[in-house]
Amino acid sequence: MDKKLFRDVMGHFATGVTVVGYVHEGEARGMTANAFMSVSLDPPLAMVSVRRAARFAAAVPPGGRFGVSFLLESQQELSSHFGGRPIEGIADPFETRDGAPLVAGALAQMVLRTVDIHPAGDHLLYIGEIEHLALGRERKPLVFYSGAYKQVDMKTAPPEICWSGSEGW
Repeated sequence: MDKKLFRDVMGHFATGVTVVGYVHEGEARGMTANAFMSVSLDPPLAMVSVRRAARFAAAVPPGGRFGVSFLLESQQELSSHFGGRPIEGIADPFETRDGAPLVAGALAQMVLRTVDIHPAGDHLLYIGEIEHLALGRERKPLVFYSGAYKQVDMKTAPPEICWSGSEGW
């Protein structure tokens, strides 16, 4: 199969942009990921695809927690920084919830506890049970399509919502 064509075809699937936060050697770290999806409502599960060689794979074992933050348009710089193009002097964007780093002020945040890790080619699929969810106030998501960031025109914004498995609604 033509790998370039595969990348081009997959690039035509619009995705949101996330920063996956984790702790490595006692320090909050992050990686940009757009290979993220919901898996199940009962129990609440989501999945992120991670390169086998990523530090995340060594730092997050079964049962380990990680955070997923959906980025806003205004957080494009964070996507670049955690996507392999470090920006010198960038401020630490993380706040911590239940030991999982989350991007402060993100469009949405969730904390997941790893329940399964599945090998898939040169990646690992991390399935996590959602333990905390929150929506921010701003509603302009960072979207990636055809190799570039795009904008979504939002006409209305839903109310702020926060849920934690231990606290209920």
